[in-house]
Amino acid sequence: MALSPFSRMADRGFDLEERLETLEENDLKRSLSPVDRVAERGYFAEPSGGDLPVLDSAEALVFASNNYLGLTDDQRVQDAARQAAATVGTGAGASRLVTGDTMVHRDLERLLAETKGTERALAFSSGYAANVGTITALEPDVVFSDKLNHASIIDGCRLSGAETVVYDHCDAASLRSKLAERTDQARRDGRDPADEAWLIVTDSVFSMDGTVAPLTAICDAAEEYGAWVMVDEAHATGLYANGGGVVQAEGLEDRVQIQLGTLSKALASQGGYVAGSTELIELLINDARSFVFSTGLAPPAAAAASEALHIARHSDVRERLWENVAHLRDGLESMGFEVLGSSQILPVLVGDRQDALALADGIRERDVVAPAIRPPTVPEGTSRIRVVPMATHDQDDVIGCLEAFRAAGEEVGVL
Repeated sequence: MALSPFSRMADRGFDLEERLETLEENDLKRSLSPVDRVAERGYFAEPSGGDLPVLDSAEALVFASNNYLGLTDDQRVQDAARQAAATVGTGAGASRLVTGDTMVHRDLERLLAETKGTERALAFSSGYAANVGTITALEPDVVFSDKLNHASIIDGCRLSGAETVVYDHCDAASLRSKLAERTDQARRDGRDPADEAWLIVTDSVFSMDGTVAPLTAICDAAEEYGAWVMVDEAHATGLYANGGGVVQAEGLEDRVQIQLGTLSKALASQGGYVAGSTELIELLINDARSFVFSTGLAPPAAAAASEALHIARHSDVRERLWENVAHLRDGLESMGFEVLGSSQILPVLVGDRQDALALADGIRERDVVAPAIRPPTVPEGTSRIRVVPMATHDQDDVIGCLEAFRAAGEEVGVL
């Protein structure tokens, strides 16, 4: 019997309330907490849902931002963005392939290519778009991916349809073993391994662990097995040699075929980039869907990133960051905290989820912002506080952060 046009079917929608309740029960529900400015300190609002937020009356020190060089409120960077908006416009208005390509974009790409030691560079609307667009455009048969790679790399692998082989985190021996296993399996199946296109993908600095990939050893393995190497320098761009990343610090420009990064962290702007050969960039311009079908990066964002990169290359701002990193790491470790990694990201290992949340709350009560990172973002039993100084924090700021950790750690019982 045919259904009446007025009959109601069972609800085939989504039980959003139950999903939110589950997140709440598991201490996984996140909320937005607006701040008045992006800098080394600011006034925060309590989570307000859809209501108008009300800023707290106490200013807090921010040790949680990826604004590593503290350039978001640098006058030179802001002036560059204002000048681009006044001269070129506030938005690109279209895809770069239509009318959204401007001289501001080209100037940024020229500077990025020069910094990264490549023939060309291409700016994307986000680092996420750069990763997804690049991996899918390359159409690899097999991707060898670090276990802790960023979600955008994981999604790029999925969307590309490639077989993804995961190797142990920052473990070149594990990578080499996976490459050998794949070679042996192909031969057993009567296939020539050379018929497959292989891509090794890794972050250079890992955002939750502060670890640095062993890029030289990865390049050694790649060259032995004929694979290409793609390195995401999102958390490294601007911080290492001559304003480059770990690739530049290790002198690997000629051994890493694809370098990516973001403009939204040390470069105080928005967007992403890919740097490599002319042929790579021409392919991405034509086949990277996240580039082709996105409006071009806003000209003020491109100009801000260019100026920030210039400052990173030609001032002492990087040295000031690393001085703060050393001071903060030494202070935390001397108290008895275990600090992971070997980069500007300082994850303070707590272990228990509830202890980590309590420590973060205790630090926040002392007007220092540093969030608790817990499962599923990190493995069970490895909850931590992610601490990140900026170049613009002064000595008193760092001391204030350390004092907050000491007092909160004693209060919570983790010291």
